[in-house]
Amino acid sequence: METNVKTTPLMQEKGETNRGRLLVKCPDRPGIVAAISKFLSDFQANIIESSQYSSDPEGGTFFIRIEFDCPSLEEKKAALEADFQALAQEFTMDYQFTYTEDRKRTAIFVSKEPHCLLELLWEWQSGDLPTDIALVISNHEEARGMVESLGIPFCYIPANKDIRKQVEQEQIALLKEHQIDLIVLARYMQILTPDFVSEFPNQIINIHHSFLPAFIGARPYERAYGRGVKLIGATSHYVTNDLDEGPIIEQDIERVNHRDHVADLKKIGRSIERRVLARAVKWHLEDRVIVHENKTIVFQ
Repeated sequence: METNVKTTPLMQEKGETNRGRLLVKCPDRPGIVAAISKFLSDFQANIIESSQYSSDPEGGTFFIRIEFDCPSLEEKKAALEADFQALAQEFTMDYQFTYTEDRKRTAIFVSKEPHCLLELLWEWQSGDLPTDIALVISNHEEARGMVESLGIPFCYIPANKDIRKQVEQEQIALLKEHQIDLIVLARYMQILTPDFVSEFPNQIINIHHSFLPAFIGARPYERAYGRGVKLIGATSHYVTNDLDEGPIIEQDIERVNHRDHVADLKKIGRSIERRVLARAVKWHLEDRVIVHENKTIVFQ
């Protein structure tokens, strides 16, 4: 069972200085919502958006995302989080508090193809990606002009399989120096090592140019053309050490037919990739994604 309560336009227009979010995952049982609501009420917090889901009301897992407005939230943060620990222990909760005033810092990785990067930059410029883009890292120079024209640092780090460990050490140092919260692989055509991935669990979002689990790995459009597919798609997912098998955040498709050759599939696919990656990144930034095993619960 799933319920969803949306904010009104008036709520969205209000300032977000006192806006917080709470994500919870725990064994399902009666009383969870009531207990959380009372807890927030005791801090004079007003719930403005709430979405919940249970995998099974009898013995399943319960998930909830709550967005709330709380007067003087900055002064109450420490007490809010400290006091919640008792409730979390009672219900065996895995939980996270976040605050909209604490904007996440993002690094974008890109290779030669700029379409996904451009979409993210446009969404960021228009105010639809609530993040600070701290830097763009690339193993090619093609994107430098478009990035630096926006005042975003561009770091060119040549990369290939022979120097991968050295390159990743340099990248990790940069990411830590810039206090990065999220890494977006916007068609970054290098495989990350387990050491790199383990540094940033559920903090790396990739766009794969196929509708997974079909056509995992390289050259998916060529293989799709060879199979004569009638649908092509794209998949945005968290990166794990299993290639293209991390928890899926978002997917989309377009119809194609026998007249579409590989170049046509790639052109159609670029449009799908752009919107799928942008949506996944936005949902992550808005704390709408809860990872459970190798799946995601996405409260849109």
